[in-house]
Amino acid sequence: MNPTQDTLDLVKGALATPDDRIGKTISASTGLLAFDLQMPAKNLYPFVTPLRNSIPRVGGGTGTATNWRQVTALLGSGFDAMGWVPEGQRSGQMSYTTASKSASFVTIGEEDAATYEAISAGRHFEDIQARMTFRLLQKMMLKEEMAILGGNASLQLGTPAPPSLSASGSGATLPAATYSVIAVALTLEGYQNSALAAGVATTKTITSADGKTYVLSGGSSNKSANATQAVTLGQTLFASVTALQGAVAYAWYIGAAGAETLQAITTINSASFAAPLAGGQQAVSAVTADNSANPNYAYDGLLTAALKSGSNAYVKTMATGAAGTGTPLTSSGRGSVGEIDDMFQQMWNLYQVSPTVLYVNVQELKNITAKVLSNASGPLLRYEISGDGANPYDLAAAGAVSFYFNPFTLNGGLKIPVRIHPRVPPGTIIGFAENLPIQYQS
Repeated sequence: MNPTQDTLDLVKGALATPDDRIGKTISASTGLLAFDLQMPAKNLYPFVTPLRNSIPRVGGGTGTATNWRQVTALLGSGFDAMGWVPEGQRSGQMSYTTASKSASFVTIGEEDAATYEAISAGRHFEDIQARMTFRLLQKMMLKEEMAILGGNASLQLGTPAPPSLSASGSGATLPAATYSVIAVALTLEGYQNSALAAGVATTKTITSADGKTYVLSGGSSNKSANATQAVTLGQTLFASVTALQGAVAYAWYIGAAGAETLQAITTINSASFAAPLAGGQQAVSAVTADNSANPNYAYDGLLTAALKSGSNAYVKTMATGAAGTGTPLTSSGRGSVGEIDDMFQQMWNLYQVSPTVLYVNVQELKNITAKVLSNASGPLLRYEISGDGANPYDLAAAGAVSFYFNPFTLNGGLKIPVRIHPRVPPGTIIGFAENLPIQYQS
């Protein structure tokens, strides 16, 4: 007897005619499986920084601030627009308008960390340190983009005026009661930092990686005094507040007097309420001061610099209009938008400059397109199609304005790109002159 040979023969026989029960002993449910993990981790988040990408990087200066002198006007002798001089005489002497300017250096930052254990455990999946650095850089760029656009060191919103209220209409489901309404204005930073679920951003204490703490203001004004309005069942409550220059949005606190809670955040200076109020919202008692700026830490971004008093920027605040609706853009009737045309004309008349790019929200891109492509502008729209007859009705649905022509410039006008920016709120259009025209070059 040969045990080894006999064992092999039995194994061969079993494999040749396997028992059905043996064949099903191991299945996928046992968990003895490989794990198909795609490498590396997928970064499924938006990363859009057009301003940061287009502004040239300049090396650091010295000291705590950069300083410059500017000449803003050349004032001729006599009549400024006349240069006539009698024979044999000299002209009077011209003068200048000058100013000294400075901007303090500030620090922006973001941090991340990885443990040695995480680095070791991540081998063969992704390079934890490299990917961490890449994602940290992206987040830093996103924060820098927001700082360039709406950083606020010096524009204090203060306290809004008490809201103006009314009630009218029928069919609304807002319960009958006397409602108290309080408004809080928001800067661009405040609008981005606030939400109905989380509440209006006031202040936040940050614990840094070194264990120290500092406090940042969230971008909200102080709360207004309250106003009250009696509402009967079926009526809609309408509220508006005097617009504050520097605010891009407004938070609305509504309820019984002394118990107002956050019910809406709007990008116009009015709101309407037709449904029962939501419960569990932030109480107005959370807002105790003007937290609109960070004078010790921030610099003024493009929008803030333009909105500040005395900036000489063109700022157009639309009329309040119907509460909850606002005042929309208007068509010029010649294939353009009246308010944008007015901006271009005013910038030329005062300073002979033009924006080189328009940054808008998705809503405003739709509104601009709707005003440009109205029935009145139909005869001004040119459509070109191939004459070979292959696709006589090959049309693409929809479309948008991608450039806006400014005729008020030297040398026949300028085509200005219209670009969506994810941080520009609805109701705001930013015209940015990336470079001064040739007549301004030093």
